[in-house]
Amino acid sequence: MSKEYTNKVIVVTGAGQGIGRELCVQLSSAGANVIAVSKSVAKLEELKNSCPAIDIIPINLQNWQETRETLSKLPPIDGLINNAGVAIIKPFAELTEQNFDNTFDVNVKAVFNVTQTLLPKLKKGSSIVMVSSLAASRSFDGHILYSATKAAVDSLTRSLALELGPKQIRVNSVNPTVVFTQMGRDIWSDPKKSGPLLAHIPLNRFCELQEVIDGILYFLSSESSFVNGHHLNLEGGYLVS
Repeated sequence: MSKEYTNKVIVVTGAGQGIGRELCVQLSSAGANVIAVSKSVAKLEELKNSCPAIDIIPINLQNWQETRETLSKLPPIDGLINNAGVAIIKPFAELTEQNFDNTFDVNVKAVFNVTQTLLPKLKKGSSIVMVSSLAASRSFDGHILYSATKAAVDSLTRSLALELGPKQIRVNSVNPTVVFTQMGRDIWSDPKKSGPLLAHIPLNRFCELQEVIDGILYFLSSESSFVNGHHLNLEGGYLVS
């Protein structure tokens, strides 16, 4: 981990588990001032106990006004990781209005709200990273809602990169296939489901948690200082198979 993260203020949503939690741990270990956001109080407290230097904010990002009021009190920041997300995997015919609203509220509306609220706090030279998915550009069985939201996230990424670039704020996304976080295991642990997808990945495996984090760290660092509006597909060759 580069020393350039030292004293940088970085906000991570969806910090209670999976990618968000491990990212918070690694950034804090590298000297960053991490602000961890999650709706799960218990998981945030567990994170705080293991890494006391991390500041935690328990909040349900589906609450538009509370999110704005809480995050508007933060100090100036150097990085924002929009990582919070949900995946409701069902056939199209079985999806409900509540499924639709919950998925778009967290995966799209909250990203919009958090980013807009924190925009005045973002320093010149700061970086916004969206945790998107290869499902934004490719279709997978049962992922119609999830795919639609991630396509919207990719569109936000490109539009924000264009609009915020003149302010010297970069916006990029990481777009993995399956990542074996708890959510990934819940959906893809059955070989009958994972087998057909793995057959289209030349490396014959899914994305590791650390590989996603490495992509995020790259976008946060000065090594990507001229990378803006980019989608980093972490897919093991899926797109060339």
